[in-house]
Amino acid sequence: MKYEKLFEKGKIGKLTIKNRIVMTPMGTGFAAASGEASEEITRYYEERAKGGVGLIISEVCRIDELSGVAQPCQLSATDMSVIPSFTRMVDRVHAYDTKMFMQLHHPGNEAYPITLHGNPVIAPSPVICKTVGVMPKEMTTSEVEEMVKKYVKGAFIAKTAGFDGVEIHAAHGYLVNQFLSPHTNKRTDKYGGDFFNRMRFLTEIIVSIRFACGADFPISVRMDGNEFLEDGLTEEECLHIARYLESLGIACLNISCGTYETGWSIIEPYAFAEGWKKHLAQNIKAAVHIPVIAVNTVKHPAFAERLLEEGVSDFVGIARGNLADPQFGNKAKAGDDARVRKCIGCMNCFKMAALGRAIECAVNPLLGRETYRGDDKLVKDGNGRTVAVIGAGPAGMQAAIVLAKRGYKPVVFEQSNTIGGAMNLADKPPCKTLIEEFIETLRLEAEDLGVEIRLNTVGTVDAIKAIGACGVVVAAGGVKIIPQVPGIEKTVTYEQVLTKEVNYSGKKIAVIGGGLTGLETAEYLSDFNNEVTVVEMASAVGTAMYRSLTASVVEHITKNGGHIMTGSMFKAVGDGTVTINDLASGFDKDYPFDAVVVAMGVRANDALVAEFEAAFDKVVAAGDVINPGNIADATHAGYDKGFVF
Repeated sequence: MKYEKLFEKGKIGKLTIKNRIVMTPMGTGFAAASGEASEEITRYYEERAKGGVGLIISEVCRIDELSGVAQPCQLSATDMSVIPSFTRMVDRVHAYDTKMFMQLHHPGNEAYPITLHGNPVIAPSPVICKTVGVMPKEMTTSEVEEMVKKYVKGAFIAKTAGFDGVEIHAAHGYLVNQFLSPHTNKRTDKYGGDFFNRMRFLTEIIVSIRFACGADFPISVRMDGNEFLEDGLTEEECLHIARYLESLGIACLNISCGTYETGWSIIEPYAFAEGWKKHLAQNIKAAVHIPVIAVNTVKHPAFAERLLEEGVSDFVGIARGNLADPQFGNKAKAGDDARVRKCIGCMNCFKMAALGRAIECAVNPLLGRETYRGDDKLVKDGNGRTVAVIGAGPAGMQAAIVLAKRGYKPVVFEQSNTIGGAMNLADKPPCKTLIEEFIETLRLEAEDLGVEIRLNTVGTVDAIKAIGACGVVVAAGGVKIIPQVPGIEKTVTYEQVLTKEVNYSGKKIAVIGGGLTGLETAEYLSDFNNEVTVVEMASAVGTAMYRSLTASVVEHITKNGGHIMTGSMFKAVGDGTVTINDLASGFDKDYPFDAVVVAMGVRANDALVAEFEAAFDKVVAAGDVINPGNIADATHAGYDKGFVF
């Protein structure tokens, strides 16, 4: 076995866990609106158990229907009526010798009013979460006491349903964390003030659950190792909390960090390296004698093994890694690391959640759709018939993989000398090497299925007719947007920059376009001692990206001396100048720049699609060629077109 420590059995209380991989909680939006375990969320967890996870900790499970709703479709442990659906879910997880805990949760002042059906946002004290922006109602002493009972009821429901344990969510700025932290707890009653009073709410929850469910029923506490707030919980105080919790008889600690206001530390974009926060868990592990679970932005099985070797934690929390590839555990155990579809840190999952939708994954188009997509739902009626796929980008490769599984013979035409399409540009900005790995994983998957890929070959109508294709998937990418303004011939494109056809250093550069393409091009240029200014017509940049990702890229640019100009229209290029119109005032102004890079992305190539539609009866289009978007859009479209072809 390649990773001996990762696949060593472990103990949490009296519970034996088959390996050291823990799928830590993530809100999904897959549950039924009633709070029951739907078939979607059941299948979602079942696939991860089947894929080799040792312990699954459920998504946030609400314990209060009035003020505790975190998502429209979220598991709920407020009424005994949910037990049958929970039992079915746990049974299907247990079939693979995987254990499952329920995470008990209340958002406190991090609840969004839209989810609360007119009920007030509540908190220990009237302190606003800056991310939510709503003044909460301070809980009375009796309301706090009643809330303790709701946590206990949730734990009792979990035990009755067959869960192996519960986890109390006391991190990330949620309600329990708000009682612990001096940043949010300004109370003067028995639940506020000194350390022990701030701990009282959590103490009562733990002691009461142990009384109601028995001392052998494992309780995990998810806690921060640092809030990263000026007046919040420090590393030193978090160590104190960890030691105190151990004294209450809990079974394990699950270490994370941050709050909504420091959300970049909870759900990190790609700029954060694996293990950047491992010291938080390592320090706590050294201070206690109970098992420690910790999340550390794990992307690779080898890194998970290293964390165990270094004694960072006893169990490795792998959350988004199990979204991206439900077979993460099994592939790691087989030593097949290269075939793991690794999380690329694009934040698409949480972008969807922030929109109020169920989560989606850029590299795994099956996430949450296992009940109606997946290999077991494929109609294998290809019978060896040839299908031409034009373009070897993410849409084309994903379509070819699905078609091959259906028994078709896909032939991929790629005009360049490599697969990956636009991802071969997307992997050039800082910290984007995971995209290179995704390209290689796609190549291996296609190779395993016998997909024929013809590089340096243009997929023309005649070429496709020559192979006798029964249909065509057009996934050839979009057409670069080049605005027709005076002096445009003096500019270069983002493609020329990212492929190093053009190199700049020590220059003052205007990057036209504040979307994903423009921001990442500017980020790349800023690392070569260039003073970069992003010029964007809209009132904000990166609006199609998740907010923490946009903030991370913008911070990178500005720290390197760059600038962001919004509400600004690119009008013309002169000799060493760029004319920009301020949309608010309507006035034009010339700004001095040494170079101008057009990075406005691509538009659909309708003419190319029409050309194939005129020549063949069965033509489908996927990706930028028909609907410009990101990697997630491309893989989802490619999968769907291969599925329904």
